[in-house]
Amino acid sequence: MLPVERSRQIQHNTVTLMLHVTADLFWFQGHFPALPILPGVAQLNWVMHYGVPLLAAGKQFSAVENIKFQQPVPPDSLLQLVIDWNASTSRLGFRYSLLRDGDAVSASSGKIQLC
Repeated sequence: MLPVERSRQIQHNTVTLMLHVTADLFWFQGHFPALPILPGVAQLNWVMHYGVPLLAAGKQFSAVENIKFQQPVPPDSLLQLVIDWNASTSRLGFRYSLLRDGDAVSASSGKIQLC
């Protein structure tokens, strides 16, 4: 259920990942049959999967804040995921960007409150 991780960079309280979203991922089954797109719940799942162990070990999900979905993510997309950890507010901020022909287009962003 995870994308193929192409690269990972960690600097201070930020992790930047390059992810290949393969067409055979479970998340695309039935969402939507005629035009498959990556569900928002998958994007949140991946932020938690990478962000907590790499930046906020021992923390748990509490709430989603300020989430925006700007562009659908189709199968076989290349995504950049940037996750920032703010220890003083216990929040993971995230930004997904679709990478196409050298351009980065914002796909989604938001904050996850941890406890």
